[in-house]
Amino acid sequence: MLNRWLFKQVDNSALVVFRALFGFLIAIEAFGAIFTGWIRRTLIEPDFTFNFIGFEFLQPLPGNGMLWYYGIMGLFGIFVMLGYKYRLSIICYGIMWAGVYLMQKSSYNNHYYLLMLLCFIMSFLPANRWFSLDAKIKPEISKISMPRWVWVVIVLQLWIVYTYASVAKFYPDWLDGSFPALLMRSKADYWLVGEFLQQGWVRYAIAYFGLLFDLLIIPLLLWKRTRLPIFMAAIFFHLFNSFIFHIGIFPYMSLAFCIFFFPSEKINKVFLRKKKKHYDGDEIIIPSYRNFLIGAMSVWFIIQLALPLRHWFFQDDVLWTEEGHRLSWRMMLRGKSGRITFKVVEKGTSDTIIIDKKDYLSRKQLRSISTKPDMIWQFAQRIEEEYAEKGKEVEVYAEGKMSVNGGEYKPLIDPSVDLAAEKWQHFKHHNWILPSDSD
Repeated sequence: MLNRWLFKQVDNSALVVFRALFGFLIAIEAFGAIFTGWIRRTLIEPDFTFNFIGFEFLQPLPGNGMLWYYGIMGLFGIFVMLGYKYRLSIICYGIMWAGVYLMQKSSYNNHYYLLMLLCFIMSFLPANRWFSLDAKIKPEISKISMPRWVWVVIVLQLWIVYTYASVAKFYPDWLDGSFPALLMRSKADYWLVGEFLQQGWVRYAIAYFGLLFDLLIIPLLLWKRTRLPIFMAAIFFHLFNSFIFHIGIFPYMSLAFCIFFFPSEKINKVFLRKKKKHYDGDEIIIPSYRNFLIGAMSVWFIIQLALPLRHWFFQDDVLWTEEGHRLSWRMMLRGKSGRITFKVVEKGTSDTIIIDKKDYLSRKQLRSISTKPDMIWQFAQRIEEEYAEKGKEVEVYAEGKMSVNGGEYKPLIDPSVDLAAEKWQHFKHHNWILPSDSD
């Protein structure tokens, strides 16, 4: 039964078309980062970046090196789109993207993480067997079918992303519409729709449409009777998000995924008119690596299911502490504002120096430093290292307050703790993060 479900051959039209769309989008992501100035603001202007803790060895290339870096990534994206040296191209793009993702946290979106996962998954898929330069150059690799496990992996990964995104919205500030209202308040000056978005009922429409859409889209795409209506809803939902929130390629990549739910005949009619027939056989091909493949898929999805749950094992609310927030599909759930002061005290003296953050951080980094405890800790470590290079041993203290979703400002960091002496622990709560109910 398992063999038939995973290794039965099915038509590969959805996969090869998605590969072309995916390659186009990741090329746009890379070239867009160059021409919009994102690279300059995020990777060139700052004196240093807030990397994922443990990946300090990943640093931006000097000068304009990151512009060339992204240019090469964009070229690999084009190769993926064309299906030229596909396997090498998707692996290279994936490695380079993962490097940048782990290199900085000042600009964080869930689609950056999803893109890293997809590059990894796509590097194992036979996405160049048709509609590709590889198949044209080497006709012997051409094939109009693929094992069904390929479809299963894509759909299951999508279900995890959407379902966790929906479940995360089951908290008071989302359910009562207060956070969607806060989101829309910042869009009041938008052309044509700004005033409309401020109406009272809109916050509830956004809150519950978003929650239900994320929860139901995969099941409704799987059911033939609801496939077309939910696809039309997806077009509205993702284009709305693109226009209102400016979140890059993510809405269009999400629409591209929908192709996996449509019949091959329709896909061929729209995208692959030269593919004169679709695969309709009943062949089951069990590879020699069957057991390894099933084991690898099991481990992968256990990790994907477990990572978004880890915040439940930390003390206090993830909305406050951020512990377990990343890699968890917690998308556009809260708005934070804060203020923070760093003080340096040289050991053996009572001399206190107030750090001017503007001397160290870019404008983009300044917007994040006061609300992200891990970045606060990293900045304290950075200050301590700078003074150590001058031959001075110092203690670094931080005092700050934060507001979540427009609420009351409350103390975030214990001002009596020397952050320079603290060790970072990935799977343990840090007691210097004050409780969310402290005054």
